[in-house]
Amino acid sequence: MVKNGLMTPIRRLRRLRRRELPVSTVKLARYLIGKTLVRELPEGQLMGRIVETEAYLTGDAAAHTFRGPTPRNRSLYLERGHAYVYFTYGNHFMLNVSGGHDGVGEGILIRAVEPIAGIELMEDHRRNKNLKDLARGPGRLASAFRIDKQQDGIDLTAHESLWLGTALRPAREIGKSVRIGITKEIHRPLRFFEKGSEFVSGPKRLAARTRRVTPRGRKRS
Repeated sequence: MVKNGLMTPIRRLRRLRRRELPVSTVKLARYLIGKTLVRELPEGQLMGRIVETEAYLTGDAAAHTFRGPTPRNRSLYLERGHAYVYFTYGNHFMLNVSGGHDGVGEGILIRAVEPIAGIELMEDHRRNKNLKDLARGPGRLASAFRIDKQQDGIDLTAHESLWLGTALRPAREIGKSVRIGITKEIHRPLRFFEKGSEFVSGPKRLAARTRRVTPRGRKRS
């Protein structure tokens, strides 16, 4: 693939193994940037590069597990790599990935992906042909990939209909900022995103004002 005048290497896609997923939920949120979200439907395969995530931790007032386990949030207590799907604002589903060990109750919200394959199907699901907006934001992402409560609790390292794959090409520099659209613990820098990606959601000022994380994990201002 040629992008911005440079040759970008394409890697072979395979399913991520649970042992490859960092146990730390924060590290997992960063690790998922550049990885591939795959949805298998009777009509075809949908694929997208994960370009934005947010971590939600134990004791975090913004997390769905803050008050303990409930029938709604039980999927967040599964071993890392399981899907937690919830309905919000009376209109949108949102996809999360459980973090930590079994019983911990942490997770990562997948906020945005860059569409790669099955784009026509995504356009049909979203009734929108604007590529940049097909899966920019968690509600749009779930709609584009036809994700709902039926996927809640599935193992994203093993399931056939929705799974996490390796990176098809290396992630660019990864940025870090406060989370978006919450009213509690808004100061915590737990949002990760691929810098320069037009598929990332949220205000541009966050990318301009926050710390960056290099591919090796070193921080710089």
